[in-house]
Amino acid sequence: MNRRNCLAWLTMLGPLPHLRAQGRFPDRPITLIVPFAPGGIADITARAVAEQMTRSLAQTVIVDNRPSAGSIVASQAVAQAAPDGHTLLLMSNSNALSVSLFRKLPYDTLKDFAPVSTLGFFDIGIFALASSRFANLGQAVAWARANPGKLNVGSIAVGSTQHLSAKLFETVAGIDTLVVPYKGSPAVLTALRAGEIELAFEIVGPMLPQVAAGAVKALAVSSSQRNPALPQVPTVQQEGVAGYDVASWNALAAPAGTPQEIIERLNRTAREAVASPAVQDKLGRLGMRLAASTPADLQGLLAGEIKRWAEVIARSKIQPE
Repeated sequence: MNRRNCLAWLTMLGPLPHLRAQGRFPDRPITLIVPFAPGGIADITARAVAEQMTRSLAQTVIVDNRPSAGSIVASQAVAQAAPDGHTLLLMSNSNALSVSLFRKLPYDTLKDFAPVSTLGFFDIGIFALASSRFANLGQAVAWARANPGKLNVGSIAVGSTQHLSAKLFETVAGIDTLVVPYKGSPAVLTALRAGEIELAFEIVGPMLPQVAAGAVKALAVSSSQRNPALPQVPTVQQEGVAGYDVASWNALAAPAGTPQEIIERLNRTAREAVASPAVQDKLGRLGMRLAASTPADLQGLLAGEIKRWAEVIARSKIQPE
């Protein structure tokens, strides 16, 4: 076979496996797009994980903050990025909520992303003033049942995980409360101190300094297991409200169509980052329960959360934007 015929034969075969594998991943810095402002717990999570991934991948993982309502701006940027593993999304419960809170999204949340791994879960705490008449959550629930519509409960904005967690709590506990939404966590705390509300639903991490200072007390945490930062605080289920299990979460996702071998590499790297002592220490002190997952488990979590919160949103009569 002469040289010309040999080249023609190789062309018919297409790229050989060892030639296709020559491109190494990652071959340039990776951008992790975060849908939240710098300084918040999601941003801290992203930066802690990115630092560890940088060491493992020998390429810089750059955190790019693009906050917006419903995480839409950041999510759209990743959905439309090249599916080569060099652009990632810090996915969160906000992505599940947005499906029902917005009439139309510029992407399909279940189809336009390739799940990589969960990073961790954030419990919601139910907080009261340290001087509250309620010694525990059971007392608050009993009072609310005896006084329908008179217990004022605070959370951040309508449609937030905290707000919907409070609405779900009403249903599961069989009580009727007045859930009052505020612009942000500082406003919720101010309202609690002023006596405008008696209970506040808020992510555990940001409230830990208030608990440590003795200004507020945690009556319960929302998930089915106690929070490591508040081991003495019971779960809502332990306080007698069966079936209540809520947590916000963060995860990593890539654009749909990202090659499986790249997803597997990113998954291994995310697992290593989550298991590292530095990340465990830093995020554990913020009340985060760190947990990596398989891509399939993350896809199942996302689908389940979309369905669950769609029902809560519909029951709460929240109109999509």
